[in-house]
Amino acid sequence: MAVKETVINVQKPLKKRRSFFADLLIRLVKEKPVGTFGGAIVLIMLFAGIFSSFLAPYDPLAPHPGEFLQAPSPKYILGTDNLGRDLFSRILAGARTSMIVGLASPALSVMISLLIGGVSGFLGGKFDMIVQRLVDAWMCFPELIILLSVMAFVGQGLLQVVLVLGISGGIGGSRTMRGAVIGIKENVYVDAASAIGSQVPRTLMKHILPNIMPVVIIIFTTRMAGAILAEASISFLGFGIPPPNPTWGGMLSGSGRRYMLQAPWLVLWPGMALSVAVYGINMLGDALRDLLDPRLRGGIGRYEGGKVKKAQAKMKATRQE
Repeated sequence: MAVKETVINVQKPLKKRRSFFADLLIRLVKEKPVGTFGGAIVLIMLFAGIFSSFLAPYDPLAPHPGEFLQAPSPKYILGTDNLGRDLFSRILAGARTSMIVGLASPALSVMISLLIGGVSGFLGGKFDMIVQRLVDAWMCFPELIILLSVMAFVGQGLLQVVLVLGISGGIGGSRTMRGAVIGIKENVYVDAASAIGSQVPRTLMKHILPNIMPVVIIIFTTRMAGAILAEASISFLGFGIPPPNPTWGGMLSGSGRRYMLQAPWLVLWPGMALSVAVYGINMLGDALRDLLDPRLRGGIGRYEGGKVKKAQAKMKATRQE
């Protein structure tokens, strides 16, 4: 009597796929330790800027009579300025200003770059040629001269700085967005969307924008450092955020230049804060570029690279046997 064997296939439950940002964070930690360190610096800056009112031991705008140009001490961790104001409290308040400029200005810049470069690159033709010639004319002028001229016209203030830096960077950076859009619009799915009657705004939002998001993220992070440095530069020259509002660039100017030989901590700590912030943002931006750029990807470069190497070695050993 033959007994039929019944084989029951038990399918393993599908492993839930991680989200894009969760996978990016894991790859950042495993593959890019320097970029992770830069991201930690950015998070510390963001935390210090948000909670500067609670972390600051003194009012950053309130002078302390009789405490002028005090050296760093247990009472004043980083010393005081020529008016007796605590430098540590002012640097924390300056971190808030720098983070507002470093986040708002690149966000506005990326939106303008997407609007100009995305539409120009997608439509092409005479419209693209006219827009790009205007962008070329804008890029012919030195950026610092444009910033100082516009700031002298619109006046000083945080909102003015964000708008001027965002618009200026957005026009000049539209060329990168245009190149990314031109590379995407040649794909078949974009032609298919146009064939079924998809309008230009819908095609840009549903098919173009999701595929250039890595480029958008890279541009946003790399422009953060440039925006912070630009704000510090124009504040140092007296065209940015007016005193007594504390900014790192403003602290390096005025009293910092006047008393730097007598009290070198007036320029040491703001300059160090600015340098560390820009370094951290640049390291994070470089790491994200390496992780998100498809031309730089590969099994050897990713954290699965070890598994790939082991599998290749095992196959080679099997062939030799």
